Amino acid sequence: MMVRIAASILALILLCALGEFAWRALTGQPPHQLAALAPSSGPGWTAPVTTIPPLVAPPPQQRRCGSGDGFAQAAAQNAASLQTLPVAPFKRGEIGWEVYAPLTALEIGTVCPAQAAGFAQALAAWQVAHGLPASGVMDDATLTVLKGIWLSRRPFVAATAHGACPAPPTPDRLAWAQPAEGYSAKPFQLRPAALDAYRTMAGAARREDPAIAADPRLLTVFSGYRDPVSDAASCLLRGNCGGAAKANCSAHRTGLAMDLYLGAAPGYPPDSADDPNRLYLSRSPAYHWLVANAGRFGWVNYPFEPWHWEWTGEAP
Repeated sequence: MMVRIAASILALILLCALGEFAWRALTGQPPHQLAALAPSSGPGWTAPVTTIPPLVAPPPQQRRCGSGDGFAQAAAQNAASLQTLPVAPFKRGEIGWEVYAPLTALEIGTVCPAQAAGFAQALAAWQVAHGLPASGVMDDATLTVLKGIWLSRRPFVAATAHGACPAPPTPDRLAWAQPAEGYSAKPFQLRPAALDAYRTMAGAARREDPAIAADPRLLTVFSGYRDPVSDAASCLLRGNCGGAAKANCSAHRTGLAMDLYLGAAPGYPPDSADDPNRLYLSRSPAYHWLVANAGRFGWVNYPFEPWHWEWTGEAP
């Protein structure tokens, strides 16, 4: 009887030791219990293993991005067209759609890069929901529908849909920002509620993204409210009005629009509409944070200009 009990106890000890060995092997920790049971010398003895690298699986989202079954070819087409597809969603001809890739990913509900099979799979599902062929490939028709959705979220677009232009706010309906909130301490004004929403958003960005917090210039404002008369004269003088409509009726006249400093491509001002600068900004950490988070604070982007954001919490 005693022999059976002793044998059972010994078996239990060995089972526990083997269990710990397996657990430590999976977690990369040294199997101390097994090493203590093993002989420390003699024929066939080897030093106990002290470190076993754990098996690390890729994050689930990463696996999804690369596992879009049947979408490898679509992913390859998207990768090639990112910088080669001729497009003109905002009337001006462009080569490639990479500037719009961050907004597209948000719209179709994926964090996968545009070159990934997971992106193509998500795009195909979105295309089906919007009456488009489920190719998973970005094309003119898809970009046109996306553009319509993006613009529909701008109250300014609805307010000007029939040719009318919102009247600018009276001075008592505008508030001055603090000097530190303006790019290079440039003074600017917004409507009070929009200014509060900007402050809340900028504060959240600096708390949540170390890359934004590291540069105090990021998300400062280089243009807020602009008086319609002086704005029209200024943009005509500089020759970058983007057409007569913008010169005569800019969203900045509402006190609900602002241009944010997101950086600038070498040799360009931060609001340059030249394609190299727009592409540079679309890749910036600040823009990516805004795309993912600005909606929480009521701000929407004018997609052609990564720096231009409008508040939706108040009618123009």
